[in-house]
Amino acid sequence: MGHHSVARPEPKPDAAAAANPEEPLPLLRKELGTGDRGLSAREAARRLAVYGPNEVRRHEKTSFVRLLAGQLAHPLALLLWGAGALAFIAGMQVLGWAILAVILVNAAFALLQEHQAERAVEALAAYLPERAQVIRDGRRQAVDVAGLVPGDLVVIEEGDKVPADARLTDGALELDMSMLTGESAPVERVAVPGTEGVALLREPNLVFSGTTCTGGEAQAIVFATGGHTELGRIAALSQRAPRQDSPLESQVKKVAWLIAGVAVGMGVVFLLIGALVGLPLRDALMFAIGLLVANVPEGLLPTITLALAVGVRVLARQGAVVKRLSAIETLGSTNVICTDKTGTLTQNRMRLHTFWTPDTGTIAASEERLPPLALAQAITDCTTVSYNEDHELQGDPTEIALVEGAGPDVTERLADRDSRRRAIFRFDARLRLMSTVAQRDDRLLVSVKGAPESVLRHADLANDQRAEVLAAVDELAQKGLRVLAVAIRELPSGHEIPAKREDVEKELRLIGLVGLYDPPRAQVAAAVRRCHEAGLRVHIVTGDNGTTAAAVAREVGIGVPELRVVAESEEVHDHELDELLTGPAEIVFARSSPETKLKVADALRAHGQIVAMTGDGANDAPALHQAHIGVAMGRSGTDVAREASTMVLTDDNFATIVTAIESGRRVYDNVRKFILYIFAHAIPEIVPFLVFALSGGLIPLPLTVLQILAIDLGTETLPALALGREPAEPGIMSRPPRPSSQGVISRDMLIRAWGYLGLVSAALVMSVFFYVLWRAGWHPGDATGSGTALHHAYLAATTATFAGLVTCQIGTAMASRTDHASLRQVGLTSNPLLLAGIGFELLFAAALIYLPPFQHLFGTAALGPDVLGIIAVFPFIVWGTDELRRWFRRRTAGPPRPARPAKDG
Repeated sequence: MGHHSVARPEPKPDAAAAANPEEPLPLLRKELGTGDRGLSAREAARRLAVYGPNEVRRHEKTSFVRLLAGQLAHPLALLLWGAGALAFIAGMQVLGWAILAVILVNAAFALLQEHQAERAVEALAAYLPERAQVIRDGRRQAVDVAGLVPGDLVVIEEGDKVPADARLTDGALELDMSMLTGESAPVERVAVPGTEGVALLREPNLVFSGTTCTGGEAQAIVFATGGHTELGRIAALSQRAPRQDSPLESQVKKVAWLIAGVAVGMGVVFLLIGALVGLPLRDALMFAIGLLVANVPEGLLPTITLALAVGVRVLARQGAVVKRLSAIETLGSTNVICTDKTGTLTQNRMRLHTFWTPDTGTIAASEERLPPLALAQAITDCTTVSYNEDHELQGDPTEIALVEGAGPDVTERLADRDSRRRAIFRFDARLRLMSTVAQRDDRLLVSVKGAPESVLRHADLANDQRAEVLAAVDELAQKGLRVLAVAIRELPSGHEIPAKREDVEKELRLIGLVGLYDPPRAQVAAAVRRCHEAGLRVHIVTGDNGTTAAAVAREVGIGVPELRVVAESEEVHDHELDELLTGPAEIVFARSSPETKLKVADALRAHGQIVAMTGDGANDAPALHQAHIGVAMGRSGTDVAREASTMVLTDDNFATIVTAIESGRRVYDNVRKFILYIFAHAIPEIVPFLVFALSGGLIPLPLTVLQILAIDLGTETLPALALGREPAEPGIMSRPPRPSSQGVISRDMLIRAWGYLGLVSAALVMSVFFYVLWRAGWHPGDATGSGTALHHAYLAATTATFAGLVTCQIGTAMASRTDHASLRQVGLTSNPLLLAGIGFELLFAAALIYLPPFQHLFGTAALGPDVLGIIAVFPFIVWGTDELRRWFRRRTAGPPRPARPAKDG
């Protein structure tokens, strides 16, 4: 057998995880069984069976059956199951089937809305490249990335995405690793021995799955694929914890159990009362069913679901795609935003910001103040950028910024550079230098750029000059600029082109410094200001260095009134982190690893904060998953980040987050408005049954169970849905974020719903019920059953109760539109959907009252003009009572307090 194609023993299934990429290359080759000819096709196929495809595993979706079971076992659904069972036991088949239909309609509606919201965001594109260049059987060939295995020899060139974690065996690369490290500056990777004591991601000879090659060419031996890669590890980390219910989901469940408990308790108590006062069993069961049905807000779940779904659609048009309906509400209670810097606050596009020369000092670069000719030429000569087919500059973003900042006529300068170039020594990550040799007239000109301290080591400078340069470097760094030094050296006429870089990079003459800057997005400063006005705190959590991140923070207004910078976030212990996050300052967490970001998100959650975490890289995925709201970038973001997130910004605009938070607050307010609206009808629906039970049947039932269902699912639903589209009340973003402990249903809301709106409505509907009966000559205890003289009057009386409840709903809807402001401030016609809903409500009620088929089914009768005249004033009485209450509260409460940044705890 030939030396290079010897069949090696098949690695163990966990060998990929055990392979140590930092060991000497010959040992790694031996361990992975890879020679210069790569693996054989047969060996690659065997390993693929052992290791599985080179893919990051994703969450399995919850089955439809489990989702349906969750809807059917909801506390409110269980309550209706109980009511339906009682109806069948009592022999009321029509009522029983009607209640079952309500359960199924609610479940189907909620499932449909959740499904539509989840489909709003699909994986936008596979993050890994589809094909990779690999050497197998001694031949270079393209294979599916999913088919790569540990031991494969891959070829990586400029523009490629790295298909797996690999160790360079030959050549050198420049990589954009921002999606793993958060650093915007590209890094060099060279086929050199490893460096002891550095983190894996900073090893000079390792490349990682999903990062992008911006320059160079190299061969590399794959040591990890799929879930064993850094990308896979981060994805697994992001899936480690099950998602928790949002505050609204938790609160609605608590309220549902509370309602269920109260309804069952009241049913049992009043069943006993009914038995004591001599009610027949059928009447007692009818009473219990009525109490259960009246207590259950049948429209609550579908109305909340639809309001959140509408919020999802509105936000999608504004540039934010929300994957979970409940996230809309969570956005409204957000009080801390943790944002990445590169690409989120900034444009992820370097530009030449400032230059310094020994003659002129520090000067801000602009179209009028370009770098001096010698500096501009050296900058251009010492680059490898070129034009692609679309005549766009391609290559290292730093070099693109240098070439563009050196002056106009880029095309001509690059053509001149290429014609004069005689040698190039690419950027060396250890030396932190790059140099080129070019022809100038009859001489050779060396141009060198690199880290200031590296260039200075090879420059001829007096001590005072060196001190002056270092002071300039420090000045530029304090502004958050990435500083490069540029030097030249003229070789005498007839000098041969040096073969080694050490013969080039010596006796240099420093001609200047350049400061590069990744500018903030235009809308970010205004967005941060709005966050502060709304009482939100903004922290930066980035892999970049602290000085640069702090400069960006100050430029966009983060750190008001105080900014703290944690230079090495990985070294922060939990107690220090707690102290930082409970203080008043906004914080820059620099040099953050994925675990650090996760630790920050966990710590904020532990302190009761509602956290929105933004990011675009795979390194952000665990924190995006753990935060209440993970916000990924749609354009520049990775697929891993998008999958881990709750919300995707299609415009990559930080300002859209603030719009989303405002939308979340509005949706939450509107959920409270229609909960108030729905709850306000519980009292006028329950009181008729209590009057019937407490009178021992002397007063006939003022409202039937089917009429209650007609109200809760027919007349009530559209106005409730329309309240979900209510415009925001004035000053919504001047309020501090609500505490996460604050329930969606508060004591004040219940007092308003039951004590004001409910009692007034109950008094009004019972008064019209008795008015119709007494007008017909009824006295307590008189028979009103079918075939009796008073039966038609009884039908008209129950119909009047039903119609009175419908008109009271109109007044309640108008009252529910505002919590603080008056209706005049909001405007009577500012919600046309509500007016349309009220119109439908009146038409639906009229159909039930006046159309014979519905009269027979719902037990209604036509109403006379006098009764219609009475119930026509009910909306004004109900709304007027609440408006008086609101006016009195405004008088006694005083002016509203401005929002302040939320404190922990």
